[in-house]
Amino acid sequence: MPEAFTLEVHTPHRLFFSGKVRGAIVPLDDGEAGIVVNHSPFIAPLAVGILKIQDADGLWTEAFITSGILEVKTRKTVILVEAAEWPGEINEAAARASKNEAEETLKTRILKFETATAREKLKRAEMRLKVAGRGRPGTTEIAE
Repeated sequence: MPEAFTLEVHTPHRLFFSGKVRGAIVPLDDGEAGIVVNHSPFIAPLAVGILKIQDADGLWTEAFITSGILEVKTRKTVILVEAAEWPGEINEAAARASKNEAEETLKTRILKFETATAREKLKRAEMRLKVAGRGRPGTTEIAE
């Protein structure tokens, strides 16, 4: 069995995930970063997007995460985010409503800050809907 490392995902309200994993893929502002055991240590800001986790058996699971901070150590990776949701935890109706509201704001925007806020809201809603459409934790299969 390939080596594993500890992954922890924390929000202000709960320990979202803690366990041994073979790998993880995290969203960054300029793309994605893959993390494996014995990865070089680094710290980076995270973007709103999809967190992909490969468990010890090689199965992939996805979750929605907001922006935050990633700290990679040799045998442990810690993710601190504002919010994280498994597919089954996402309220699709609320995410669709948020998406529609953001799109409407972008059509009628007047002030620069409204545009930036609406774009962030739209991205967050789109990522939540993408994850929600993938099913329950542990059911996602990603081609290696």
